[in-house]
Amino acid sequence: MANEPLPPFSSSVRLKYVKLGYQYLVNHILTFILIPIIVGISIELARVGPDEILSLLRFLNDLDLIYVMSTLFLVIIVGTVYFMSRPRPVYLVDYACFRPKPNFRVPFSTFLEHARLVPQFDERTVRFQVKILERSGLGEETCLPPANHYIPPTCSMAAARSEAELVIFSAIDELLNKTGMRPKNIDILIVNCSLFSPTPSLSAMIVNKYKLRSNILSFNLSGMGCSAGLISLDLARDLLQAHGNSNALVVSTEIITPNYYLGKERAMLLPNCLFRMGAAAVLLSNCRRERSRAKYRLTHVVRTHKGADDAAYRCVFQEQDSEGLTGINLSKDLMAIAGDALKSNITTMGPLVLPASEQLLFLFSLIARKVFKAKWKPYIPDFRLAFEHFCIHAGGRAVIDELQKNLQLSDQHVEASRMALHRFGNTSSSSLWYELNYIESKGRMKKGDRVWMIGFGSGFKCNSAVWKCLKTIKTPVDGPWSTSIHRYPVDVPAVVKVL
Repeated sequence: MANEPLPPFSSSVRLKYVKLGYQYLVNHILTFILIPIIVGISIELARVGPDEILSLLRFLNDLDLIYVMSTLFLVIIVGTVYFMSRPRPVYLVDYACFRPKPNFRVPFSTFLEHARLVPQFDERTVRFQVKILERSGLGEETCLPPANHYIPPTCSMAAARSEAELVIFSAIDELLNKTGMRPKNIDILIVNCSLFSPTPSLSAMIVNKYKLRSNILSFNLSGMGCSAGLISLDLARDLLQAHGNSNALVVSTEIITPNYYLGKERAMLLPNCLFRMGAAAVLLSNCRRERSRAKYRLTHVVRTHKGADDAAYRCVFQEQDSEGLTGINLSKDLMAIAGDALKSNITTMGPLVLPASEQLLFLFSLIARKVFKAKWKPYIPDFRLAFEHFCIHAGGRAVIDELQKNLQLSDQHVEASRMALHRFGNTSSSSLWYELNYIESKGRMKKGDRVWMIGFGSGFKCNSAVWKCLKTIKTPVDGPWSTSIHRYPVDVPAVVKVL
């Protein structure tokens, strides 16, 4: 017996529970320190006799009244300044997503048939688009606007306006019906649409449709890519800090009609295969009366812009090809640039959301590598300890795969992103709201849960928003998933053969 080797440490001690114990100790270190102090003070107070208590009361009675009043006045002033200067809470009252009708569907067979009938495409171009579609992660129910169902697609200004009115007004109408909000009570309006920027603007179109007030604060953001929805949230948050007792309507969309590429440049054909119609309307408020019915509270927004780097600036670039046809050129370096932008973003986000245990481990790893030159791998913080839910921009299968790998997320953590991509395609800046609605529709959103939204966009930008759920969301949930949530999740093969 004495000569038998010791059992492996990993099998005799469950390291998982050691780590959990470490996390609990570090995250509650103040509690462990304060409890003995409080107990000690309580014991000492219990030993104090009646004579000592009376002498203390006489001492307080002998203090100068002016001194007492001055101290009290100072405390009141400090408390008032604190409560007046702290940020106003920003609540998400509710949101709504555009629900495309079945006649807008583009099954793979329809996509292939139409592509072959478009006179500008040769067989080589058709096969390339089909190859992308087969590996895209999109399903058979994604939708394109009516103009894209023509052969060739109708890319007119009138058709683009028609699509904008359809998706934007449908989302806003549903939101106003859900919340009972009167258009006259909207104080701030922010619209983001990257590639369609008509005159008058889309925000002016909404003001005209709903007869909003003449003193409304109206903004129209364009050219900011798929992450513009989170930029709009950040702008709304700043405006709500400056204007008390206000309501903000944020509309995120991308208009597909005028951006169908009819050339043969492969890097510019990718958006034809990935982007689909969609829109979201979000009602934010800092009014106290809205707190009781609000779904979420916005806690953090972190924005990262890598536009100073030439490669990052040009990796998603609208330009003309050699034949003078306009399209969006997606660089082969896009994923590497997105990874670098994400790294910068989470470096800022980490200290705001990670528990102390993870921050200390990251700090120790950094010191060991930088100061002591230890050959350790960089410690990747476990963001699963900071968030219960993740909404990753459904830009494509490769985007979701990379983030799942880099952030060490489970399949369930990225399920909402994969299923939104499968059911609705890449709906640009509105995709995050389709994902949030998926989580709600599955009955997974509980009070106190934290949600991390991550968006990527041209420029190149990586933006994050963090929400805290204020109440458990009960099912069934009305929204874009109401007729199909029972069929999800589905298995998404690596390749779906079309030809």
